[in-house]
Amino acid sequence: MVVPPWYPVPPSGYGGLEQVVAGLVDGLVDRGHRVTLFGAGPGHGTDATYVPTVGELQHERLGEALPELAHLARVRRWLDPARFDVVHDHTTIGPLLADRRAVPTVATVHGNPVGEYGDVLSHVSPSVGLVAISHTQRRLNPRLPWAGTVHNAVETALFPRKQVPGTGPVLWLARFSPDKGPEVAVAACRAAGLPLVLAGKCNEPGERRHYTEVVEPLLGPDVRVVFDADRETCLRLLVDARCLIMPIQWDEPFGMVMVEAMATGTPVVALNRGAVPELLRPGVTGLTCDRPEDLPGALREADRLRPEDCVAHVAEHFSAAGMARGYEAVYRRSLTRPHATLVEPVPVR
Repeated sequence: MVVPPWYPVPPSGYGGLEQVVAGLVDGLVDRGHRVTLFGAGPGHGTDATYVPTVGELQHERLGEALPELAHLARVRRWLDPARFDVVHDHTTIGPLLADRRAVPTVATVHGNPVGEYGDVLSHVSPSVGLVAISHTQRRLNPRLPWAGTVHNAVETALFPRKQVPGTGPVLWLARFSPDKGPEVAVAACRAAGLPLVLAGKCNEPGERRHYTEVVEPLLGPDVRVVFDADRETCLRLLVDARCLIMPIQWDEPFGMVMVEAMATGTPVVALNRGAVPELLRPGVTGLTCDRPEDLPGALREADRLRPEDCVAHVAEHFSAAGMARGYEAVYRRSLTRPHATLVEPVPVR
């Protein structure tokens, strides 16, 4: 299992990819597989054997190419085909380099497979099995060599749960990015007469710029801002929230925060874009709106949805055990795909 070198697994704060991988690793170990996790930094919190390629996490260099390239080069040297059956790559660049590995690769596509990212993926070797995280994502670029679709998932036992509908503020939990629509959340909650918590990642230049130029001028006493919350804070905000608002302005390929909200019993109010229709059961676990103008009414109605229905939906459709079974099937199919070895590995000690 190869993750990017930016954040720990599981993450202490931001890091949806890392949260997914943590659940997947432990789910595979529970099913009897031996898993080695290649990451960065001094430690991890999974049941895998952990191999760091560098002693320090590289999140301060997020956005640079060299940290990930160096990380992948070290991983490739250590992939002894006598020790590993399949590599599961979660990095951006890894799939493009995978045909040089001594072991077959399955690669999860965590972003939208269009634009520049789509160009990279279109040059991936046919021997590399690309896995979509939603049917919506797969339809955006159907010509890629998809090997399957496996929804992201969570370990539901790790989530606190509310017993009655939340009476706290509406929660927006995302990056301070135009794609995530924090300014739309402010307008919708204000129109609904409901308080709002904006809990956002805001440590990259684009995020800080969007917050300062677009979001901050809209703030008032009805909006509380929480920057770069840790994992414990995020879970507490989810449990306390009346609902989660997802006013996305792009075709979100998944939306992990929606699953996490439902796992705590908190319903979701979202604009009907991207993978939202795949994740929610309208009228049961959330409410979807076709226009931003419809969000205020939906926010006022969210408290009629039952927490137990949200939790049951996640347990049935987005459990870590189910995700592990889905990937296990993809791994087995990958062993039958043609694979050419171009490099000699260095055995791991």
